[in-house]
Amino acid sequence: MNPRNPPGVSVQPSADLRRHPAPTAEFEAATYAKVTWRLLPFLFICYVAAYLDRVNVGFAKLQMLSDLKFSESVYGLGAGIFFIGYFLFEVPSNILMDRVGARVWISRIMVTWAVVSAVSLFVKTPGMFYAMRFLLGVAEAGFFPGIVLYLTYWYPSTRRGRMNALFMIGIPVAGVLGGPLSGWIMEAFNGVHGWSNWQWLFLLEAIPSLVLGIVTLFVLPNGIRAASWLDERQKSLLEANIARDGHAGTEHSLKGVVSNGRVWRLAAIYFCCMMGLYGVSFFLPTLIKAAGVKDTLDVGLLTAIPYAVAIVAMIAVARSSDRRNERRWHLALACVAAAVGLYASTLYTGNLVLVMVTLSLGTAGVLSSMPVFWTYPGSVLSGTAAAAGIAMINSIGNLAGFVSPSVIGWMKDVTHSTNAGLIVVAVALLAGAMLTLTQRVAMASSASGAAEAGRA
Repeated sequence: MNPRNPPGVSVQPSADLRRHPAPTAEFEAATYAKVTWRLLPFLFICYVAAYLDRVNVGFAKLQMLSDLKFSESVYGLGAGIFFIGYFLFEVPSNILMDRVGARVWISRIMVTWAVVSAVSLFVKTPGMFYAMRFLLGVAEAGFFPGIVLYLTYWYPSTRRGRMNALFMIGIPVAGVLGGPLSGWIMEAFNGVHGWSNWQWLFLLEAIPSLVLGIVTLFVLPNGIRAASWLDERQKSLLEANIARDGHAGTEHSLKGVVSNGRVWRLAAIYFCCMMGLYGVSFFLPTLIKAAGVKDTLDVGLLTAIPYAVAIVAMIAVARSSDRRNERRWHLALACVAAAVGLYASTLYTGNLVLVMVTLSLGTAGVLSSMPVFWTYPGSVLSGTAAAAGIAMINSIGNLAGFVSPSVIGWMKDVTHSTNAGLIVVAVALLAGAMLTLTQRVAMASSASGAAEAGRA
């Protein structure tokens, strides 16, 4: 297989489409609706399971630290070391997926991370904690950028903002569902069969990922050609739109990706966004508990509120960005809103209502930035370069998942408060907004392949 052609996607429209009249807008809309209903619900559920396994350590922390006598610094380093493994294996993982196909590779990723997450219940020492978090990062490496790449096999750039949002709301939905679920597991299973509640948490929340990984082998097509539920005319339409859209992007060699300044700038912006995401993801239960909530189940229920607000914000911002064909200001303002919300939360420690309002603003801003951001890489890269570039941007950006919890944990040990760490995160988000407003990246704007007037 030519590595520059994603599995199941032709470079040129098939002869079948050329023999038929141009498809109507209604036919095209119906075709994309069919693809979306077939793919997005399943990918969304997979991402919910993935994110739950990645960040449930934030809930395990509430009891794990006292059971194992870990400090906040040990927790912060362990939470963050996940992203070292993630960083090292992300690019190879995405390149392999581009070559062997999404079905087998996504299944492999999900099954291995489920096993590692479950085995984490046997952690006893800081060294074991670090090792299991590192291995979890290695196992999960490639899942998120793999799905972002997979969506470029199906959707042209003008549709990707909305599609990215539908996939990425898995993060806040994982918060909405995972918070109460994690809180309930921590309450209901503590001491059952001699295991602590955090041990049950790691085991039980790994089961959905294991099941979904196996199901992936049977339901996920590698690409357009492999989709038995599409007829030939629908396949030809999708391939034609992808082919035209690809002409507007810039194709780079794998070596060219590494030396491309725009790719590095995008990675820097994403790093700033991820500082906010993982500051929220790993410390939201701690912040709510510090506001005066003592019961673990209540903490779990309250963590659902900021994520519920974020779901609405993500969809609204992504739709606005697609409708206006504008990315730069949508991304920058989302980062500013996140910075304001997280900083403001440090001013009202102890006031639960105001803490919830400000954390909701911060969470909504952070998560709204993601689907808009991910419209960029696929518009400036294509082929194998897109697989490598998307993975490179994601892996570098996700190093913030190591930096953010490590900084917050260390500062909490030193100052006995998370406020200083949250201020650092807010500053990083403002830096991301500034980088966004001062860069200029041409975006593909239409299925006809014209370059968009808006710049990033």
